[in-house]
Amino acid sequence: MAGDRLYALLERLGNLLRTEERAAGLPHGLQPVHLQALRYLQSCNRYSNTPAALTEYLGLTKGTVSQTLLLLEEKGLLRKQADTEDRRVIHLLLTEAGRAVLTQALPPELFKRALTELPGEGAALEEALTGLLRSLQAANAQRSFGACGTCKLFQREGPGRFRCGLTQEPLSREDSQLLCREHEVIPPGH
Repeated sequence: MAGDRLYALLERLGNLLRTEERAAGLPHGLQPVHLQALRYLQSCNRYSNTPAALTEYLGLTKGTVSQTLLLLEEKGLLRKQADTEDRRVIHLLLTEAGRAVLTQALPPELFKRALTELPGEGAALEEALTGLLRSLQAANAQRSFGACGTCKLFQREGPGRFRCGLTQEPLSREDSQLLCREHEVIPPGH
């Protein structure tokens, strides 16, 4: 059955990538979950760089994420900052050291080499896997964590001017490319 074969293939790819992540994190004293947390924080926007959003994105317990954040903070790879408007909200910010670790570790070299062997460096595969991810998230009623620019709430106000339709705050071009916890998929045909 095609579904069984595809699942086995994706599971094996995931295992191989995890092995490579483990090897890439080893020189820095990091496990794959630590690298995944750093990668998420590098890719998310200012509405989504909180411990709660990270917990939801990784699908882990609060305790596991808390321990992960503690280790990353102790290693100087991230810092915590209170929100300027709501002091109860804590934002997680990568440090330069955290960015440097990510540049060295992810994506793993084996993945980069394998990707160059795919037609179009994997563009069609990326599109297919994105569709699969969206389907799984919808089936499980999970947030999509997509880029702002692909959200149904994203508003274009003119050349280089954007706004979040949820918060009504202006967004930069860089913001429009970052992951957002509040992302809503644009319905097909719109």
